[in-house]
Amino acid sequence: MVIIADCGSTKCDWLLLNGGRDQRLENTVGFSPFFHTTEEIQAIVEGQLASKLTPKDVKEIFFYGTGVHDEHRAEIVAKALRAVFPKAKVEVEHDLLAAARATCGRSAGICCILGTGSNSCYYDGTDILDNVPSLGWLLGDEGSGTHLGKALLRAKFYRELPTDLNAAFDEAYPEGMDAIKDRVYEKGANAYLATFTRFLGDNLQHPFVREMVSNCLGEFLDRQVCKYNGYQYVPVHFVGSIAYHFQDVLSKCMEERKLKLGSIIRKPIYQLADYHMHPTD
Repeated sequence: MVIIADCGSTKCDWLLLNGGRDQRLENTVGFSPFFHTTEEIQAIVEGQLASKLTPKDVKEIFFYGTGVHDEHRAEIVAKALRAVFPKAKVEVEHDLLAAARATCGRSAGICCILGTGSNSCYYDGTDILDNVPSLGWLLGDEGSGTHLGKALLRAKFYRELPTDLNAAFDEAYPEGMDAIKDRVYEKGANAYLATFTRFLGDNLQHPFVREMVSNCLGEFLDRQVCKYNGYQYVPVHFVGSIAYHFQDVLSKCMEERKLKLGSIIRKPIYQLADYHMHPTD
């Protein structure tokens, strides 16, 4: 068995491959070596995945995850996976490489992640050549679910929401603003903030919401994509729930900047399977 994993802040997809069309997708909660120890990651994998398969049958694991920025962070994850799957060859890479391989394949392009967090890179078909740092959710993550959630809450707290949107917000979140503010300052605030994108999606036809989303996505393009040499000449691909659900607004932002829109996919997991199972395509 071969396992391909795509792990974000909130959820991890595990594609179990037994050859041919024998594929099964499983899910666990997400994790990051920035916030979780080897022991915590091992406990998640053992408790939520290992019981659904036979660990000793796993021969290879290709793991792509958020927070895997260097060898030290990669080893935190790899050590946990080797403990659960002792006979497996384990490869741990950054989720940005997953996005690039899934969308660009073996061709050059710019690849972006727009999910709970955001990131981007210039990929030459083999390696990531350049990466404008995303700075994480406190300093950056423009265009991400966290960024959009913060923009909405700022507008609410600063009394900038139009009357109809303000009423809709109060109905959608009856717990009140004090409870929301308290929750923002607890662990996992980035994922919590991203949950408010559902409200934005439900109200996307409202001009105020549409402009807010457009401004956030535009800021991502200006601060990330437009910083790469030759950005006007290669396709710009996107992976993630924000890019997928707000693709109409994203397409308009791309058009305004005369950027070449490539593919937009919600999850890279199946394209990653094609990449690894067909290495010469």
